[in-house]
Amino acid sequence: MPARLLVHTRTTAYRHESIPAGVAALRTLGDFEVDHTEDPAAVEQPLDGYAAVVFLSTSGEVLTPAGRERLAAYVEAGGGFVGVHAAACTEYDWPYYGELLGAWFDRHPEYQPGKAVVEDREHPATRHLPAVWDFVDEWYDFRTNPRGTVRVLASADESSYEGGGMGEDHPLVWCRQQGSGRVFYTALGHAAEAYADPDFRAHLLGGIAWAARQD
Repeated sequence: MPARLLVHTRTTAYRHESIPAGVAALRTLGDFEVDHTEDPAAVEQPLDGYAAVVFLSTSGEVLTPAGRERLAAYVEAGGGFVGVHAAACTEYDWPYYGELLGAWFDRHPEYQPGKAVVEDREHPATRHLPAVWDFVDEWYDFRTNPRGTVRVLASADESSYEGGGMGEDHPLVWCRQQGSGRVFYTALGHAAEAYADPDFRAHLLGGIAWAARQD
């Protein structure tokens, strides 16, 4: 049987127009069965049957206290968690979530072309990419630099676009362990066009497969 993913897209702050394209892409990546929800009660239910929980451009406070407890227990026990783009704009009032994801969103410049420097060519999310990946996105800045607590897979080259705010060390994609679970985050994925891009699709698939222990 294919591995199951719970894809959560609830927003209580900014809502990305690309969410439907992202959900459609996840339904066609790899050999996964996707359950898509915007109902916080879905995260209150047992999550043991899922290989990974994916927060796809969620924003604001999206979980109930019971959902927070369930998600934390799931990851600590070995479940996979994947955050895509605005997942970093989520659950600011829950300190555990900031630890889980690695960093929270701070700001972003205008949507524009730029370059991501691939630092780790061994991870399934980045091994297919060129050393310097040309992409168009919002190039998120984060409230804190997660390097040192995460395995950085790719970083933003702020000299390649206007308005970067983190300087020379600007992690953009990373993974980490939380308890017995695996966590993957990519800051990319703002626009619907990203989810039709072959390199980005392979990037997403590699990250999800790693978190779900399918790679």
